[in-house]
Amino acid sequence: MVGDNVTSSSRGFGVASVSEFFEKYGLGFVMVASYFGSGSVFIASSAGVQFGYALIWAVGGAVLLGFMAQDMSARLGIFGEPLMVFVRRKLGRGPATGIAVLLSVGCVAWCLELTAAVGKGIEVLIGGAVGWQPLALVTGAAAIVVGIVGYDWIEKLMTGMMIGLLVAYVLVAGISAPDIGGIVAGAVPSIPGPGALTLAAAILGTTALWPNFFLESILVRQKGWVDASAIPTMRRDLTVGYIVGGITTIAIIVATAAVLRPAGVTQLDTFITPGLVLAEILGEWALVLFLVGALAAAFNSIVPIMWTPAYMIPQAMGMDVSADDKRFKLVYVALVAIGSLSPVVHAVFGLSVVDMIILFPAYNGVVGLPITAALLFWAVNDRDTMGEHRNGRWLNAANVLLVVLSVYLAVSSAEGVFSAILGGGF
Repeated sequence: MVGDNVTSSSRGFGVASVSEFFEKYGLGFVMVASYFGSGSVFIASSAGVQFGYALIWAVGGAVLLGFMAQDMSARLGIFGEPLMVFVRRKLGRGPATGIAVLLSVGCVAWCLELTAAVGKGIEVLIGGAVGWQPLALVTGAAAIVVGIVGYDWIEKLMTGMMIGLLVAYVLVAGISAPDIGGIVAGAVPSIPGPGALTLAAAILGTTALWPNFFLESILVRQKGWVDASAIPTMRRDLTVGYIVGGITTIAIIVATAAVLRPAGVTQLDTFITPGLVLAEILGEWALVLFLVGALAAAFNSIVPIMWTPAYMIPQAMGMDVSADDKRFKLVYVALVAIGSLSPVVHAVFGLSVVDMIILFPAYNGVVGLPITAALLFWAVNDRDTMGEHRNGRWLNAANVLLVVLSVYLAVSSAEGVFSAILGGGF
């Protein structure tokens, strides 16, 4: 059995087998799988074709900030309480429920774009034999089944898929014959041209995913992390997860910079475009590998993102729920079912799949990220909640940066995002 095999990597973590690895670790991979969806693939590909290797530094910065935000969320769960429980205790049931419902709208919006992205990708892979609309509905049904089978199984699935994504995109990047000097230079912060800062902020926005701030504070106890002795394990877990996510993102930038940009591609029409161009240059295998990776990434994101409102809404109403609770499953199934209706959104609002992939994460950047970043900052600095484990100077600096950046992005882009959503896209 796989779980009985001793591996060198697992020994490095102080465990003797894969099964023992998952007894200690794995939550970090769930968090990374949550943020690494079709939007991340599109944004990283756009960075590569528009600015070559020059925004690799932004991935490193985003990974570091995302790690620090998740560390704060985990410590809140270990030493205090889940973030939404904190919000309810401080604000009361009514305001907490209102915040939970508002944020849950964003999760449903994410689900809409992710089911549409998976459906569109499968349509391309099968040569258009079936349209993306019914495939989006099937994707939602599959996410419902996967999401209620239990945390332990999901954790193993997400870890395996993230490792698979890493291997796939690193393989494509390696065969693309990239410029090593350019990669090294791209690790040095620079703003290579107009729009580069916006893309750097988008990389941050997809890496520091606000549902994870709630989810990690809930799931730490699922791992048995309940006191200070768990902090080193929690941080090793996050470190490995975010390194895998960061390298995968960099591999996409490298592949598109090495192949698409020299081929004259400077703008992407869809998240599928990189695969199509790679196929022309490297062969059909590159398209299949790129698209399968993008589809896996999109599907990966659905389950943990939609777990978040399934926990948040009952917690805001004063209910203590677990993944096995009927109330949790009811909320999860109902909201994923609504999030599967991307074909209806397409028909009613005239939004294309690409419109949804760009606009719905942008909506979350405008609404969900500033609210959640501010709540997390409040919680990890609350003396009654955290006691002596409150934030230190450097973590507060990171949290303040996250709050300020998220508010700036919200204020500067809100009008354009809402106008595009209500006006039928770009």
